[in-house]
Amino acid sequence: QVQLVESGGGLVQPGGSLSVSCAASGSIFSIKGMGWYRQAPGKQREFVAGITSGGMTNYTDSVKGRFTISRRNAKNTVYLQMNSLKPEDTAVYYCNADRDYGNYIRRYWGQGTQVTVSS
Repeated sequence: QVQLVESGGGLVQPGGSLSVSCAASGSIFSIKGMGWYRQAPGKQREFVAGITSGGMTNYTDSVKGRFTISRRNAKNTVYLQMNSLKPEDTAVYYCNADRDYGNYIRRYWGQGTQVTVSS
């Protein structure tokens, strides 16, 4: 089992910055990709950013150039730095970690952290 605990988030004005982090514990060896998804009220959960154990990153188009995902493998922690925030970035942000069990990969989720962008 892998446990994910998110921190950060909160209320920020449009144009502001915010950072969220996610620490993994438990059976953390063989964790491959980690990343962030978000879910706004009344909408489906959507991919935001991902990072491999080797540091390769990818982003959804709407956050490219504004958000940066990073990872400290030694601490099994993934970060999401969010700049130039917009009201449409308001959502619950969920961390994910994909653990390789050999013949399958299981995805774990954090409990979510609220990010609200509003004046």
